[in-house]
Parts: sequence; C-alpha cells; structure tokens
Amino acid sequence: MRALLNQRFITLVVLAAVIAALPLVFPSGYYFRVASLVWVSALAAIGLNILMGQAGQVSLGHAAFFGIGAYAVAIGPTHLGIPPWAALLVGAVLSGILAYLVGRPILRLKGHYLAIATLGLGVLVALVITTESRWTGGPDGMPVERLTLFGWRVSGSYTWYWVTGGLLLIGTWIALNLDETPTGRAFRALHDSEVAAQVVGVDVARFKLQAFVIAAIYASLAGSALAFMNGFINPDQAGFLHSVELVTIVVLGGLGSVVGSIVGAAVLITLPQALTIFQEYEHLLLGLIIIVAMIFMRNGIVPSLSGLMVRRTRS
Repeated sequence: MRALLNQRFITLVVLAAVIAALPLVFPSGYYFRVASLVWVSALAAIGLNILMGQAGQVSLGHAAFFGIGAYAVAIGPTHLGIPPWAALLVGAVLSGILAYLVGRPILRLKGHYLAIATLGLGVLVALVITTESRWTGGPDGMPVERLTLFGWRVSGSYTWYWVTGGLLLIGTWIALNLDETPTGRAFRALHDSEVAAQVVGVDVARFKLQAFVIAAIYASLAGSALAFMNGFINPDQAGFLHSVELVTIVVLGGLGSVVGSIVGAAVLITLPQALTIFQEYEHLLLGLIIIVAMIFMRNGIVPSLSGLMVRRTRS
C-alpha cells in the first residue's frame, strides 16, 4: 500500500514538475497554446481510459460529451444568462445525466454492438448541435464568453496553460486514486471478465454505468475548458473524428495507464505540429509513425516502455 501511495505521489510530482518546467524552454506564446491543448486532450483521454482501459468498455462517441461541455459554456451565458463558471458545472451535470440515461440501455451491449451504439450517440449529438442553429450557431459555431472568476478575466495562452495544467493535475490525482478504491478494483474485474466479476459479487451493470458517467464528466470539463480557452466553439469538437482522436490517444498511450493518456495526448497533439515541415507528406508520415508505434508497442507507449525497463532491470 505504501509503495502504491508512493507511486501515485511520484507520478503527480513528476507531472507537476513537467508542467512547471516546460515554460522555461518555451521560446514563444505559441508553445503555451500547444501545451494547453495537450493538457485538455489528456484530461478527456484520462476519463475515456477509465471507461476503456479500466472497465473494458468501448466508446466511439465520446466527443459527444466533450461537445456538450463546450456548448454548455457557450449557450448558458449567451442565451440563458448563466454565469460562465456555473455553465461549466451545468455542462458536467448534463453530461453525467445523459451518460446515466443512455448508458443504462446501451451498456447491456457488448463488443461491436456497444461500439456502434456509442457511435450513434456521438452522431446524434453532433447532428443536434449542427441543426439547432438558433441555439448553437449551426455549422459556423458560436463565440464563447470569457471566463471571469472573482473579477479576474481568465484569458491568454500563458494563463490558460496554468489553468489547464491545474485541471490535468486534479484529473490525474482523481484517476490514480480511483484505481485503488473498491470501485477501481471492480472496474478492473469487469475488464478481465464480466462473468467472473459477477460470480464474485460485482454489480456489473452498476459499475459499467459508473465508469461511463465518470468518463462523460471528464470529457465535458475538458470541452468546457477548450471552449473558454478558444473563445469559440464549432460542431467539430463533438464530431466523429474527434471521438476517433480521443480513442487513438488512449490506445497509443496505453489502455489502463493514466500516464499513458497524457503521453498519448502529447504525441498526437505535438507530432502534427512537428511534421508541418514536410508539408504535403505530413499526414502520411503521421499515419506511418502511429502504425509503426502500434506494431512495436502493442500495449501502448507507456506500458511497453515500462515493461522493457522492468525486463532490462531484471536481466
């Protein structure tokens, strides 16, 4: 137990040190912007990793909850007069309620059928956002009122770097601690075998639903943070391609690894920026690098490298 506590503590300290140290090497404000995008994507991916990596459930429509959080902070202040900070909470509650209501029937499905059902949820939410132009601005998107806390207007790449970094630290701390709670152990039992978990007394339906709701709230908060940071939102954030991007981050970094979600986000967000020097070959190279990474690191970057280090230490 002490070793696990130390491991979680060390992970948080290292992450905090990385967040604190990176600005020392950033040559311009552009890098603060890119790093903030990494922190936001990592936050959403950590939630999805709880669902996919720990509880073993598939979701191809997770961007729907990201979009709900983003549009909550856009629609709430603009059309309903809700303070921006309260709209963030409203978005998280709405996402949790939707995940609870939708999750009850669709989480009875398994494998490909569950994947298609979550895909349908994502498509449905994106369609509503696109067509309800009176509320959402339609395909053109809509502006987002800047977040103000106690008279302090949160704006600028530098400020949002620290805000999103703080959110990531909190999200990481919750996920790391959740892993060692009875709920986390029930999630892992579901991942290994739902039948075996049910035999030992795990309420399979309840814990699958809990994982789905937790993942939805993570995505909603990440979506709200991105909308506040950009000052603008469009339906792409709730679209299918964004759902695929989140799944890719989780799988690339390592299913079941909280740190893997952060590493996967860092790779998938920064790599396209680095490959822009190759111009028209950018997407080709990005795809090749991902394919090669998955061939040689089938368990994801972090679990594969951790396993390699353990084997070398023992030898």
